[in-house]
Amino acid sequence: MDNNEEILRLLNRLLEELHQADGNNKKGSTVINIYGKGSQHVDKIEKQIIYTDASSKLIKDNKETPPPDLPPSLSTDKAMVLWKKAQDAGYVDDNYQPLISRTQSAVLASTIANILSIKPKWKQFESLWNRKDMYHDYYQALNQKQSLEFQDTLKKLFY
Repeated sequence: MDNNEEILRLLNRLLEELHQADGNNKKGSTVINIYGKGSQHVDKIEKQIIYTDASSKLIKDNKETPPPDLPPSLSTDKAMVLWKKAQDAGYVDDNYQPLISRTQSAVLASTIANILSIKPKWKQFESLWNRKDMYHDYYQALNQKQSLEFQDTLKKLFY
C-alpha cells in the first residue's frame, strides 16, 4: 500500500468515526476541511468590492479621478477645516470619500452637518458619496456600541 492509499484509508476511518460521533452531537455537525499545499481558503466574505467597467478603466489607465465638486455648504472655510481633520484621522480620502463603514460614515456626516448647521443633512452627503438612505445607516449606528465610541472620538476631533 503506497502512502496516498494509507492516508485515504485513515481519512475515511476518521470520517466514519466523526459521522458516528456526530449522531450524538445535538448542537451541530462536524466539518472537516482538507487543503492541499499552497491552496487558499476563504471562510467568510462580509464585504465585496466590485469595480465597474468605468472604474476599472480608470485603474488600468492609471489615472486619478478628479475630486468631486463639493457642494457650497460643504466647501466653506469652516467645512474645509473639518474635512482636513477627517482626512488626517483616516476617515475620508483626498476626494472626500469615506474610508470607514457605512454606519460610521453616517455618524461622521451627521456630526459635520450639525457643526455646519446643514439642513437637510443627508442630501448633501448622499450626493457627494453616491449613497442612498443614509438616515437608515445612522439609525442603525445608534444601536452599535462602536458607533457611540466613534461619536466620542469625533467630538474630541472636531470640538
